[in-house]
Amino acid sequence: MVKRSLRASSSGMQQAKRAFTYKGWTQESLAGEVGLKTRQSVWRFFTGQPVERQTFQELCSILDLDWRDIAIDPPAEFPELREVTIAPVTDINTLVRQVKLQRQDKVQDQCGTLQLLNLSHPVKIDDLYINVNILEEIPSQQWLELADLQRITPQECTQLDPGEMSQTQMAGVKAVEIYSKLRVLGKPGAGKTTFLQHLAIRCNQGSFAANRVPIFVSLRDFADESRAADELSLLSFIFDDFRTSGISDLSVLETLLQAGRVLLLLDGLDEVLEQDRKAVVNEIRRLSEKYQQNLFVVTCRTAAKAPNLRRFTDVEIALFTQDQIVAFAQKWFTALTKTTFQAGQTQAIQFVQQLGLPENIPFRRLSVTPLFLHLACWVFQHQGRFPAKRAEFYKQCLELLLSKWDETKGIERDEMYHGLLLPQKLKLLSQVATVTFEQGHYFFERQAVEQQIGDYIRDLPNAAIEPEELQLDSEGILKAIELQHGVLAERVQGIFSFGDQIFQEYFTARKIVASHNLHASDRALEQLASHVTEPRWREIFLLTVAMLRSADSLVQLMKQEIDAIVAQDPYLQKFLTWASYQSLTAQSASIRATHPHSAQHDWHFSPEQQEALQQYYGANQLLIDCLNSNCKVTAAVRQEIETALLLPQKELEE
Repeated sequence: MVKRSLRASSSGMQQAKRAFTYKGWTQESLAGEVGLKTRQSVWRFFTGQPVERQTFQELCSILDLDWRDIAIDPPAEFPELREVTIAPVTDINTLVRQVKLQRQDKVQDQCGTLQLLNLSHPVKIDDLYINVNILEEIPSQQWLELADLQRITPQECTQLDPGEMSQTQMAGVKAVEIYSKLRVLGKPGAGKTTFLQHLAIRCNQGSFAANRVPIFVSLRDFADESRAADELSLLSFIFDDFRTSGISDLSVLETLLQAGRVLLLLDGLDEVLEQDRKAVVNEIRRLSEKYQQNLFVVTCRTAAKAPNLRRFTDVEIALFTQDQIVAFAQKWFTALTKTTFQAGQTQAIQFVQQLGLPENIPFRRLSVTPLFLHLACWVFQHQGRFPAKRAEFYKQCLELLLSKWDETKGIERDEMYHGLLLPQKLKLLSQVATVTFEQGHYFFERQAVEQQIGDYIRDLPNAAIEPEELQLDSEGILKAIELQHGVLAERVQGIFSFGDQIFQEYFTARKIVASHNLHASDRALEQLASHVTEPRWREIFLLTVAMLRSADSLVQLMKQEIDAIVAQDPYLQKFLTWASYQSLTAQSASIRATHPHSAQHDWHFSPEQQEALQQYYGANQLLIDCLNSNCKVTAAVRQEIETALLLPQKELEE
C-alpha cells in the first residue's frame, strides 16, 4: 500500500525553516496560504512528523522548495489515492478486516511514532513504550484531613503521592478491557497520549481488540476544525478521516459503529478551549450513547475539571514504579544510543545504578513521571552522570511544565493567569513555596494557597480592589496553575502541595537568591544560615549555593553558625582541642574527631552535649557538601574554611 503521508528529514527541516524565516510569515499565515483551517499540520511539517502527502507538497511549493529534497525517502511517484468501494458484506468480520487493511498506514502514521523533547527525529513507539498502570480511585477525589497528611514524614512525602499510598494498581490495557467507556486522567507528562497511541497501534496490529477498527482523534483538532466550519459533529469529523483513507461510503462507518466494532480513542479533552469543552463533551456523550457497544477511551489532565461523561469510568495513570523506570531506561538507551546495542544496555545499567545512589534521590523522585524520566536519560546520555548542579536540571523541568511542553505539542490554552508574565508567575510560585516551606508545610489547604496568591496579585498594577473580585481572581489563578502545568496540584479533596517537593525547595531557594541579589545585602543569607542544623533545609542550602553568583558570604555565615553550636560549652571545647591535637599526631585521629561517641572511653557527654555534637557533625558535613558542589567560592575563602574545620574556639580566634 502506497504511503499517503510524508515526513521532512533533518536537513529538510533546516531548509524549510530557513525558507520560512526568509518569507517572514507566521505559522498561521502559512497555513492560510495552503488553505488549512489550523496550523497543526504546519507545526507537524516543521517538526518532522507525518503530514498528508498533498499538504506536504503544497507547503514545499509555497516555500519554493522541491518536496523530494525535503522528504525522507521520497517515492519516485505517487499514484492518486484510490477510492475504495467496499461491497456490502453479510460477515461483519470481513468488513472489519477490509477497513483495517485500508486504514493501516493512516493509523501507523498517526500513532506509530513519538516526537520527544530535545530530539530532532521521531522515535518508533514500540521501541520506547512501557506498559502503564492505572489507579481506579482518583487520588485528588479522596477525602483526608490536613492533620492526617501532616503526620506523613518528609521521607514519605518524597516517595509517594498521598492518594496512592493504599491503592493497588491495574495494567492500563486491562482497564480498557474491563470498562467499555473509560476516561483516563493523568498529570502533565504522565503518558496519556502515548497510552492511546499504543492502544491504536496494538489494535492496528491485531494484538489488542483485534475484532475492532481503531480510530484516533485529537479533540483539539476536532474542536478547532468544527469552530472553523461552524459545525460540531464528531461523526462527520471521523467520516472525513475515513475519506482520507479512501473510504467514501458513510454506511461503512455506521455499520461498524452499530455492530460495536470500533475502538474510539479521543485524546486531550483538557486541550480543548474552555469555551468549546462543554459542546465537545456533549458530542462525545451523544456518540457513546448512540453506539454504546463500542469501546471509548478519552484522556484528560486530572486537574481539568471537565464535565462528567455520563456512564464513563474515571481512572488515573499511576506514577512509574521502580521496575517501570528500569524497563524505560533499558529501552531508551537501546533505542536512542548512537553506538551499539550493547553500549546502550551498558549505559542503561549505569543510569539505573547511579539513580539509586543516595546523592541522586532528587532525580529518582522526579523520574516517576515519564516526561522527567526522559529528560534525566537525555542529560545522562550526554554527560555520563547526573549534573552536580541540580538547580539547572530543576529549572529545565519547570520550563517544560510552565511553557515548553504545551508549545512543543502546539497547544494553545485559555488565558487564566490574568495577564501575568512568566517572571511574575515565577515570583508568585516562589512566594507560595517560601511561605509554606518556612512553616514546615508540605500540604496546605486550598484557602491558604488562595490567600497567598491574593496577597501577591493585590500589589500588581490594575489588580482587583474589591475582596470578592480578588478572591475570584485567586481561585482562577490556582485552577490555571494546576491545569496548565501542575506545579501546584490537589493531592486529596481541598488539600494542595507542589507537584513534587523538589519544586517547593527549588522555588524557596530561588526566592532567597533573588532577595539577596535585589537588596544587595546578606540578610536573606543570614536567615538561611540560621537553619544550618535542620535536616529538612539541606536541599535549600545545596540549591542556594549553586544559584548564587558568589557563595562566599553564605559558606562563611554557615561556618559562623556551626562554630556557635559548641562555642559556649567548655567540655565540648576541651574535646575539640583534644581532637585537634590528635589529628596532628595521627591521620586516623581525624576519623575519631568526626565520630566522637567512639573516640575514647573516658569522654562522657550528657544527652544535650550528644545532641549538640550530632548537630555540629551534621552541619559540618553539609558545609563540606556545599563546598564540593561546584559552587562559586573563591580559593581564599575555600582554604580559610577548610583550614578551620572542626577547630576549637581558641584556635579559631588565634
